[in-house]
Amino acid sequence: MGSLFGGYGLYLLFSLPALILGLWAQAKVQGAFKKYSQVRTYTGLNGAEVARRMLDSNGLNHVKVEQTQGFLSDHYDPRSKVLRLSPSVYQSPSLASAGIAAHEAGHALQDAESYPALRLRSTMVPSVQIGSWLGPIIFMIGFFLQGTVGTTVAWFGVGLFALTALFAIITLPVEFDATRRAKTWLATSGIIYNQESEGVARVLDAAAWTYVAGAIQALSTLLYYVFLLSGRSRRD
Repeated sequence: MGSLFGGYGLYLLFSLPALILGLWAQAKVQGAFKKYSQVRTYTGLNGAEVARRMLDSNGLNHVKVEQTQGFLSDHYDPRSKVLRLSPSVYQSPSLASAGIAAHEAGHALQDAESYPALRLRSTMVPSVQIGSWLGPIIFMIGFFLQGTVGTTVAWFGVGLFALTALFAIITLPVEFDATRRAKTWLATSGIIYNQESEGVARVLDAAAWTYVAGAIQALSTLLYYVFLLSGRSRRD
């Protein structure tokens, strides 16, 4: 037990850089959104209208666009084929709303094309939901147990949590590709002027950093677990 809690400083060593990056990324997203949510697009289209046009122009008339609750809770649901936008994006005719709505529509395009990384991520969702909370618990139980049995249980917990890290890594190309699609379509559709592209890019690029931070945080935690167990195995 002492070695686990004694490794708290070691855990900070592993996780602090990712934590700082995550806080910086969140501040960057909120700052970019706040700034460009106050800049109106020259077309005056709100987020819902931008998403609808992007979907229809790619033959996805069957995908619904709905308003959901929460701040920046925007997402595409591949199971129900529904694109859900938060009120501040759905209703606002701003550069920030246009970028976020187009990004989420980009996920719908990925779904329609069976984009491999998106399909893999969707398949992993149930196991990741279990592994993200059950993995650390099983690891702790195994770490407190003695002998080979405890080590085996702990490694099983690490394996479950590793799914979370893998999920975070797979998320990166999915999000980057959706951002690329959004920027390309907005630039060629006439929805925004060339001068407005910079604002859209800043919002979407800031959001991308949150996914990078999430992946680094998951990997840092996984490496911490592996380091603790490796050290225990050497002592045993």
